[in-house]
Amino acid sequence: MRNSYFGSFISIVFTVGLATPLALSQDVSAPSATQAASLASASSELEASRSFFLRLADTYKEDWTPTQAAGADPVRRGFPAPLDSPPFPSSDYSVGGTPVIGAPDTQSYMLMQAINQNRGRIKVYGWLNGGFNVSTSNKGDGANSPAAYYYNPNRIIPDQEVLYIERLPNSVQTEHVDWGFRFAQLWGQDYRYTTSKGIFSQQLLARDHEYGYDPVMFYFDLYIPHVAKGMNIRMGRYISLPDIEAQLAPNNYTYSHSLLYTIDPYTQTGIVASIKLSDHWLVQGGFSGGNDVAPWTKDVKPTATVCVDYTWHKGDNALYTCVNSLNDGKYAYNNVQSYYETFYHKINASWHTDTETWYMYERDVPNIGGNVVNPIKPEIGANGAFCSYGEKTCFAPEVAVVNYVEKEFNHKNYLSIRNEFVDDIKGQRTGYATKYSEHLISYGRWIGSTILFRPEIRLEHSYDLPAYDLGTKKTQFIVAGDLTYHF
Repeated sequence: MRNSYFGSFISIVFTVGLATPLALSQDVSAPSATQAASLASASSELEASRSFFLRLADTYKEDWTPTQAAGADPVRRGFPAPLDSPPFPSSDYSVGGTPVIGAPDTQSYMLMQAINQNRGRIKVYGWLNGGFNVSTSNKGDGANSPAAYYYNPNRIIPDQEVLYIERLPNSVQTEHVDWGFRFAQLWGQDYRYTTSKGIFSQQLLARDHEYGYDPVMFYFDLYIPHVAKGMNIRMGRYISLPDIEAQLAPNNYTYSHSLLYTIDPYTQTGIVASIKLSDHWLVQGGFSGGNDVAPWTKDVKPTATVCVDYTWHKGDNALYTCVNSLNDGKYAYNNVQSYYETFYHKINASWHTDTETWYMYERDVPNIGGNVVNPIKPEIGANGAFCSYGEKTCFAPEVAVVNYVEKEFNHKNYLSIRNEFVDDIKGQRTGYATKYSEHLISYGRWIGSTILFRPEIRLEHSYDLPAYDLGTKKTQFIVAGDLTYHF
């Protein structure tokens, strides 16, 4: 990091300011040793404090108006990264449950640059994220639902304020075992989408607070290079493996989320192993206590995860197949059985597309409609289904497909186009048994690599019955945008 002329000037002025009164006045007695030590200590503390904030200011200035040439790309084991980041959330296509095995840690964080020039392996960083929406729905709390994450219409929202503490394992090298960890804390409205039952969940499930806190990730990574081309074992609470999208704002192309992702499982607490067999093949297997439940709750469901990723065309195309949650499938808190196929394709240097389709279901879901006594147990905290007339319980499936088309104009600007279709066949995921379509156009604008503004327009429709504005409208139009500030 270059020296700050302003910082040097302030330092000179400060030093001269301390020295000048003694030099000009011959009548001033020299301070005692104790006074001198105290003065020196105070001066040192003041200068250290000043230097940190000047260094931090310099870091942002260099990020926003760079004067240094970019360095050479670090060594990487495997295919070249297919995308540029920024402007996109990651240079690699999304694979959950592991760092990209063979990819170096290229992230530089403003806070750590000011502290130690990002030279340490343990890093502290985060972001402040907030947004607004103007919606045709206007009946109060929850009226935008199932659109997300802007659950409430016509508001300015503190979406997620996040602090990470992490260490990434070095998976480029193949000589020794390495380790890493992440502890991620989130506060804001978005906690309602990350909450895991049994982990501060009373904020949402018992009190329905508009804003809340969630330790959304806490896990340990163990990297073992001698298994195939490298294996990473993740233990703890982690983001559910598949999906183009993720809960955290910087990991997404757009401010809002697809309907598909909104009604998806979010986190699991357990263990998952990711093994790189070659540059083409990655296999994953895991075991958890179920979707969005802590292992120490009575809602725990022993659940398996199996995924396979195949990459070809020198990294430009990838097919990610996942059985994300597999158990007996019986009705319980978020106990959906979920099967995913995600396809990533780089069209050319500036265009790429991502497509995801899934099938989910639960068995023996209580009927909340028809001529039966409602058998739902409130303590479970899960939706029922609109079963056929007279059924006490039923099989409740959902199918969905979403597509993103992305255009990179340059490293600071990009365009996102999203289209999707969801069929909540029995209404178990959204509360309405209907088909949905959603269409979105978003623009991303970066200032350096630390500030991102994402305005968007979104049109969605429910076909079989009204599902928006608390069940009174079939069509909803939203203009929205968010700002993310990284530190």
